[in-house]
Amino acid sequence: MSNATLLLIVAGVVTLPFALLVAALSRHKKSATNQANVIGALGIIQTALNPEGAVIINGELWRARVKDGAPVNARAKVRVIGVQAHLLLVEPASD
Repeated sequence: MSNATLLLIVAGVVTLPFALLVAALSRHKKSATNQANVIGALGIIQTALNPEGAVIINGELWRARVKDGAPVNARAKVRVIGVQAHLLLVEPASD
């Protein structure tokens, strides 16, 4: 086996796990263009909103703020009414 062949094999063995790690991590990023799709969606509060906390919308965990600032307990249902960067504006759902 020549040195060039051995070098290519070693480079492939080192590069492949790194490439797989980068590909796996890139699948978990929230897309900035996807934010408008959550407006109107229903979700469940994960951590109490006082006025900010965490909610689960469409199976994803988001930071959220209650529109009127009133505290809302965990496990309550909320509706998304707006988006500011990666922060959702929510209100308690009337359902």
